[in-house]
Amino acid sequence: MKKIILSIDGMTCSACSNGLEKYLNKQNGIYNASVNLVMANATIDYDEKILNQEKLDEFVKKAGFKSLGEFKEIKTEGSNKKEKIKFISFTILAVIFMYIAMGHMIHLPTLPWIDVEINPIGYTVCLFVFAIVFMVYGWDILKNGYKNFIHRTPNMDTLVGIGVLSSFFYSIYSMIRIIQGDTSAIHHLYFESAAMVIYFVKLGRYLDGISKDRTKEAIQKLVKITPEQATIKENGKEKIVTIDEVKKGDIVVSKPGERISVDGEIVEGKAHLDESFITGESKPTTKSVGQKVIAGSRNYDGYIEYKAEKIGKESTISEIVKLVVEASNTKAPIAKMADKVSSYFVPIVILLAIVTFIAYLLLGYSFAYALIVFVTILVVACPCSLGLATPLAIVVAEGLCANNGILVKKSEILENAQKIDTIVFDKTGTLT
Repeated sequence: MKKIILSIDGMTCSACSNGLEKYLNKQNGIYNASVNLVMANATIDYDEKILNQEKLDEFVKKAGFKSLGEFKEIKTEGSNKKEKIKFISFTILAVIFMYIAMGHMIHLPTLPWIDVEINPIGYTVCLFVFAIVFMVYGWDILKNGYKNFIHRTPNMDTLVGIGVLSSFFYSIYSMIRIIQGDTSAIHHLYFESAAMVIYFVKLGRYLDGISKDRTKEAIQKLVKITPEQATIKENGKEKIVTIDEVKKGDIVVSKPGERISVDGEIVEGKAHLDESFITGESKPTTKSVGQKVIAGSRNYDGYIEYKAEKIGKESTISEIVKLVVEASNTKAPIAKMADKVSSYFVPIVILLAIVTFIAYLLLGYSFAYALIVFVTILVVACPCSLGLATPLAIVVAEGLCANNGILVKKSEILENAQKIDTIVFDKTGTLT
């Protein structure tokens, strides 16, 4: 059995992660798959005789998502300036759109060529153009909703997609009537509704992205413990290189005040090292020839030379980060319950929306009014808070624990920790 963590792109809500998890667990050769929405990755235990990474990537693609390869580092979405600029631009567009669409209702001044009373066709076409722009902005939502619907794993995007497209196409029908001279259809334009639904979903995701980034920062701090550069000795001369350039067997130099660059074994010198971030020991440990050193340890007072043994993924820090990520992918009992509820939630909402739409038509309400009710049910009923809140809380807790030197192997341990009433420390005051 082999374990791999894949980075996944395209997951937007708990129904996405639940659908992918179910799909993967059905595949032959996969023993267990756990998908984490917050960290955007999937931990998969599989039979390497039957499957390989390419086949796993293919499974992810068939489920309607994209595999970005093996999980290497925690990335923050908030660093993307283009996304921020795009969001601000569409916020300005949304304000202008709402002014044109609703301004006349509160007697705000408007341009004659887009005035609803003076030029209803110009007004309608203007709204249509704005709506098209927002449909393009929300294309990822519509595409994901369609893909998940086809794969029988409807999610929040499916709800939003059905609601938005229903409003949009009905508005196009009303626009055609207006162009043909029926100005009464002006009251049945919902272009601004379709556009604003997309905008508010994007707003939610933008804020959600900021929250996720904050939860990842604590784990990222672990990686930053290791210095970006190292001093190696070649032919008796010291040379400064990046961490990626250090190879196994290289002789690395550490001077007072510096951090150990890679895991290794001391071949010359003696020093006191602070390894508290790993061992919890408050006092510096004396290290001399033949003893191991851990990347990220602080050299207090000595000059040492050590042979590089574990680099990259093999280093202790990388193993800890991997352990924390794997822990965040395990599900606590409360998270499993939330996942189960949200997996049934979306299909039930779609069914309720359809039943309500038909009921309103049978009760004699207009098609337009029944459509508004239908879209309202689809858009308002969002399962994300249910499916995202629990895993987000778990990742925050595990990130904070990691930042404070506490490593959690399984999420259920956090849930069980509330039952602890006695903690026993050893004579040095540490816990192993």
